Amino acid sequence: MKAIICSTLDGPNALTYGDFDDPEISAGMVKVEMKAASLNFPDVLITYGKYQMKPELPFIPGGEGAGVITEVGEGVTHLAVGDRVMVTTMAGAFADYAVVPAMMAMKIPETMSFSEAAAFMIIYGTSYHALKQRANIQSGEKLLVMGAAGGVGLATIQIAKAMGAEVIAAASNSEKLAVCEQNGADHCINYSEGDVKALFKQAAPKGFDVVYDPVGGDMSEIAFRNMAYNGRHLVIGFAAGDIPAIPANLALLKMCQLVGVFWGSWAMKFPQDQMRNMKELFELYEAKKVKPLVESSYKMADFKEAYACLTERRVKGKVVLEIGS
Repeated sequence: MKAIICSTLDGPNALTYGDFDDPEISAGMVKVEMKAASLNFPDVLITYGKYQMKPELPFIPGGEGAGVITEVGEGVTHLAVGDRVMVTTMAGAFADYAVVPAMMAMKIPETMSFSEAAAFMIIYGTSYHALKQRANIQSGEKLLVMGAAGGVGLATIQIAKAMGAEVIAAASNSEKLAVCEQNGADHCINYSEGDVKALFKQAAPKGFDVVYDPVGGDMSEIAFRNMAYNGRHLVIGFAAGDIPAIPANLALLKMCQLVGVFWGSWAMKFPQDQMRNMKELFELYEAKKVKPLVESSYKMADFKEAYACLTERRVKGKVVLEIGS
């Protein structure tokens, strides 16, 4: 089969496109003919060996995609050959075929395209779990979404609005913020204009009830200093490249919480809760309250341009690879 192959830990530019052995199925797994896959920031980190999970070289990157089941392993009863599914996996999605745990494959609504499905599970699963289980966000609470114009940021805006929150979107330019407004943001903050601390204070004089932070870096402490009493700062990731060092006394003084969100680990440990979340997300999708923004699509052979779109932060929404004919 054709695949994107990581043979060295030298980053996306060292990846190659070529032939790779078909994956073998085993009990509890399903084999999927991939139709589309989306890029997420971990797909960059894993090519440098900087992600939490470190597959043995050579490996196929790609943590998320969609396609059609071609084989079902022993013990799998809720899925069948021919089912249209979205899948998540540590790696392996950037290929003609992928084998994934059955619990990490979900049948998709008939109205959902493969491109939308490929861009759905990780970002919407992460955002929904973060806001529902980790933050327990309430209607009327003020939510700051950092890095708001990316795929996970836009998903968070849509979900938060469906939950009744007041959403403040923060991004690096006016073009990105326009997309945030189109997806439901109530207020927008441009990082590049003026004193960010003052802008945060102006947007939420009494502080943010919840901060959704996939960015890290210097912005994390600035946001944490503007938390409301009993606020929850959700640590999603570190797209800025730097892990912030936040003074612990701030949590004491503000009686606020620094809350970790590792959706992939949670989904594996609590598959029934994850399936319930996805069912609720599909209901929001069918009610047209959430919808992935697929801004750019590339053939799998053109993966380097797709990676560049992500790493250079040119994308608003999601980047998708088209797989197969």
